[in-house]
Amino acid sequence: MLKRILVPTIFALFSHYSLAEDIQTTENSNSSENTAYISDSLFVYVHSGPGKNYRIVGSVDAGSQVAIMAGNENGFQQVIDDKGREVWVETQFVSSQPGLAHQLDELGQQLQQTQQALNDAQTDLPRLQQLNQDLQAENENLQQTIQRLEKAITDEKQKALSSEQAEQHLMLTYGGGVGIGGLLIGVVLTLFLSRRKRYDGWA
Repeated sequence: MLKRILVPTIFALFSHYSLAEDIQTTENSNSSENTAYISDSLFVYVHSGPGKNYRIVGSVDAGSQVAIMAGNENGFQQVIDDKGREVWVETQFVSSQPGLAHQLDELGQQLQQTQQALNDAQTDLPRLQQLNQDLQAENENLQQTIQRLEKAITDEKQKALSSEQAEQHLMLTYGGGVGIGGLLIGVVLTLFLSRRKRYDGWA
């Protein structure tokens, strides 16, 4: 009975000590890490050394992200798991491609971002609609102003043309009056002079 209690306790103590040592080693080896993923099994046992004869120190869930270390022996790859432990796992369970769980998590994050963008667009839609209405109203006002200015310019041109025509008509009338007046004066003078000559002849 005592043996059944002591064995698990000793195993837990060794595991805790190994974990503390592995975390410290991890902090000193960040420069050599490369990202990889555990394949889509339910979970994978990890060992303290490069072989199944080394003690099992825990397990890694499927799809977990790990950091590749330099060690690679006997079909085992040295990694730092998602708990910060420096352990060994069978190479066949290490992949450069994200597992389904990791992909699902990324898709979930993308879905949240897309939903947030949609919510922002829906929130901003009334403001954009109001802005569109304001711009349309301003456009109509500008068109009306342009039409008024074009009409005013046309009216001014018409007034100038009418004034020019009236001035020309007045000049023609004045010139005609002067011409007729001169003609009448010439006739009167001719008659007057002819009569005077006649009177002089009688005398």
